[in-house]
Amino acid sequence: MKRILFAIIAAAVGTAAAAQPLSYGEYMEKVYAGNIGYAGERLNVPIAEAELRAAKIFNDPSLSLEYSNNDDWNIRMGQGVSAELSKTLSFGKRRAGIELAQSEKALAEALLDDYLRRLRAEATVAYLDALRARRMAEIEQDAYENIRGLADGDSVRMVGGKISEIDALQSRLEAGVARQELLRARTEARNALVSLSVMMGGEASVPEEIAGELRCPGRLYSLDELLGAAEEERADLVAASRSAEVAGRELQVVRRERNTDVDVAVGANYNTRVRNEEAPAPRFTGFTVGLSVPLRFSNFNRGAVEAGKLRVQQARKAYEQARAEVRAEVMCNYNDYETALRRASGYDGELMARAKRVLEGRIYAYRRGESSLLEVLDAQRTYNEVCRDYAESLYESMVSQVKLECSAGVWSLER
Repeated sequence: MKRILFAIIAAAVGTAAAAQPLSYGEYMEKVYAGNIGYAGERLNVPIAEAELRAAKIFNDPSLSLEYSNNDDWNIRMGQGVSAELSKTLSFGKRRAGIELAQSEKALAEALLDDYLRRLRAEATVAYLDALRARRMAEIEQDAYENIRGLADGDSVRMVGGKISEIDALQSRLEAGVARQELLRARTEARNALVSLSVMMGGEASVPEEIAGELRCPGRLYSLDELLGAAEEERADLVAASRSAEVAGRELQVVRRERNTDVDVAVGANYNTRVRNEEAPAPRFTGFTVGLSVPLRFSNFNRGAVEAGKLRVQQARKAYEQARAEVRAEVMCNYNDYETALRRASGYDGELMARAKRVLEGRIYAYRRGESSLLEVLDAQRTYNEVCRDYAESLYESMVSQVKLECSAGVWSLER
């Protein structure tokens, strides 16, 4: 009995926990932990680290063994065995490769930060989309309940002979249209929740409900501070700077590749006794030391070096262009945010209250026979439009804040 009671309590607790709405903070934690694209991008950093370790290796030495037989079976000219150990000495190439790999690792980290910057903004906008879709569904729900209440009342009034059958049929028709709009809004709200599950990972469950409401941010920013933060902190600008650094390291590698390599070899050979009667010789052991220096006539061709220099200039120009685009993006998003704030602040509580009073007054007058159904429907549409516009203005102001902080490379929305 106790086990059954414990199971029932555990199931109830689990159901209550499952019914808890998903908060924005919890949602972002799941995005960071489970987003598939972000998980794939994170692999670029350990890949770069592995390539850095690979760049630190030294040239391998070579060992050669040789056996010789000067027709010893027939004319007894003896046999010989030789061994040689050689190694290629490169000057500056390994260090240049290591520095290039270090720069590529720093570039991979900057690109990962930039991916996170864009993912964070995209995930936040998706959450705001879900809040907006939910609010639109609530507006359609209120409108449907109002019109359905009128239709139910008109059915009773028609039976009592107070209104005609056509009027009752029209109110029922309007209720059907409102129901269709409600179904559409509910579908959009569910689809928005599905988008959140994609952000949290391919295997994440679709949340049944999310927490939070659309609201006016109300935060003020300094344009100069945002521009300064963007130039210092924005990850794609850091990545562009790292790209220029990588181009410089690649040029250094090209130059080091033109250095002359030296092959050094040390060998020993052992020869058996020559028993030929015409030219006898004792057995002996010999040693060899060799030095091989290639003649680098190919260095007269400086095409690779010139191409590397041009790539460095190209990377620097790309950084300058990116910097100008970032400044323009921050200024445009700042203007959009200021406009969105003014637009959202224009929908004060009094405006919403007036629209609500007009609708309630029209419904009251219609039930007393002092107003027509068309006037009620017009008041309902006006109220719906005010509610939708207000919700859209709040949504746009919050999205504008996301875009502004994303473009400036700062983030304060999770705090």
